[in-house]
Amino acid sequence: MTTTMVILVVGVVVVLAAVYISWRAGRLDRLHIRLETARAALDAALVRRAAVCMELAASRVLDPATSLVLAAATHEARTAGPEEREHAESDLSRALRAVMDQERLRERLAETPAGPDLMAELDTAVTKVIYSRRFYNNAVEVTRQAQRRWLARTLRLAGHTEYPSYFEIDDDEPASFAQQS
Repeated sequence: MTTTMVILVVGVVVVLAAVYISWRAGRLDRLHIRLETARAALDAALVRRAAVCMELAASRVLDPATSLVLAAATHEARTAGPEEREHAESDLSRALRAVMDQERLRERLAETPAGPDLMAELDTAVTKVIYSRRFYNNAVEVTRQAQRRWLARTLRLAGHTEYPSYFEIDDDEPASFAQQS
């Protein structure tokens, strides 16, 4: 009877270990899916911000030099490769702050027919970039913690995936947006 009991206890331990390992692998898989979804949302927010910035540059409210600077920064952000993307997006943020913090720009935009809608759209786009980046970086942190665990490393539960990297950009909103809130 003791041999049967030992086999039963070992069997229960093996089954529980298999269930736990399966649960950890499933959690890691769900974290990777969350990370991919967060990255897609961040990319969409960045593209939307670039589109609104391009619309502002083409609105004829800005002087030609300012429009050109904003359009160039927007173009760089939209066409940058993966290695240059963070730098290009930071440049767009700085250009947007320089444009939006000009004196009386809000008043000039309010005088145009599409100005108030454009300002609201731009404010929304900038805010979405800020929140999307925070959400993505949070997903990166949680995924990295799960990948660093002893069990995940030992059993290679993450497969051959690399540690995800943070997306660090200068995404501070223009001061004129902060004053409106």
